[in-house]
Amino acid sequence: MFSKEMLALLLQVITSWQVIAVTVVVLVYMSLVSYVARIHHRPRSISKNKPKKEKAAVAGPEEVTGSGSDTNEELGLEET
Repeated sequence: MFSKEMLALLLQVITSWQVIAVTVVVLVYMSLVSYVARIHHRPRSISKNKPKKEKAAVAGPEEVTGSGSDTNEELGLEET
C-alpha cells in the first residue's frame, strides 16, 4: 500500500525531536491535570438535615403573581 519512500518519510517524522518533545509535553500536562483532579476532589456531602421552609412562605409568591385578568382590571384594560 505505502511505498518504501513513504514509510521512510513517516518514520523520520515520528522520530523527529519536535514530535517527541510535543509528545512528552502533552504527557506531562495530562499527568499534571490528573494529579490536580485527584487532589481537588469534591467536598463531602453537606448534612441532609436542613430545616424545611414553612408553607406560608411558599404560598406567598403564588398570591403575589395572581391571574392575568386581575391585572387587566387594575389597569382598566378590556380583553378583546
